[in-house]
Amino acid sequence: MKEISKVGFIGVGNMGNPMAGHLVKAGFDVTVFDIRAETLQAFVAQHGGKAASSLAEVARGADVVITMLPNDKVVRKAILGDGAEGAAATLEKGAIVIDMSTSDPVGTRALAAALAPRGVDVLDAPVMGGVAFAKSATLDIMAGGDAALIERCRPLFGVMGHSLVHSGGIGTAHALKALANYVNACSLINAIEAMTIGKKFGLDANLMAEALIPMCTGRNHPIVKKVVPHVLTRKFGTGMAMGFIAKDLKIAIDTAHAIGAAAPLGEKVAELWNAAVRELGYDLDQTQIVRYWEEASGVSLAGDDLELLTKSKN
Repeated sequence: MKEISKVGFIGVGNMGNPMAGHLVKAGFDVTVFDIRAETLQAFVAQHGGKAASSLAEVARGADVVITMLPNDKVVRKAILGDGAEGAAATLEKGAIVIDMSTSDPVGTRALAAALAPRGVDVLDAPVMGGVAFAKSATLDIMAGGDAALIERCRPLFGVMGHSLVHSGGIGTAHALKALANYVNACSLINAIEAMTIGKKFGLDANLMAEALIPMCTGRNHPIVKKVVPHVLTRKFGTGMAMGFIAKDLKIAIDTAHAIGAAAPLGEKVAELWNAAVRELGYDLDQTQIVRYWEEASGVSLAGDDLELLTKSKN
């Protein structure tokens, strides 16, 4: 197979910027596109590469086009176009579209079916780790699709992450990512609920966190990644909006419904996140969901305990 050298990258925001930047640094011929002109200019100034003025231009002559966008609907519009020319208009036969967004797996399969007659292949390769791991090129990457194509793209994945798991056929990586986020979302709520109960009983928030860390270890566990650095400190700066978590939960539950699988806990968890989004706000950091429990229980999980909600309400 032809070695991959020319890459188009669509979406160079918080995640896409460092990911595409690593590709430039590794020597790939990278052209980027983003709907925000200032974002494009900032990328080229920081990393180099070339900025495209349109979706058609970013894909012209590309061996691979990578998307890092909000959802599968935006990805589909970017690739196929919607009243305007999309990236597919200039993709040549044998090119590969890699959607590294967190997308609906049903939509991913539909995109693959739409591109197949053109001789363009699709891989879904969402990532775990967030902005910090994107910057350090230590993302965990799941990939769905043809095994040979994944191997062909391994040099790209190796530049952006430190692990690669082939999850199965097209759409399986997006399903796995949504389900992983569903598990993580459940874990965050579980931890907050347990700690607010403990705080109400008289336990110290820092003490509980320190005790729970060795009991619930793992790089991506919410105690380590979210509760300690963002909830206890009140930094609330993970870079992931509450509304995006609610969206990812919807993907997981919609997937279960699509195949007739039972998901009663998932439905309840999604209901809780949606209620928190409505009450607190779509764009707030995901860790601010702690406020949903704090306000209901009348306690604060702030590590220094300087101000309890019970006192602030009096």
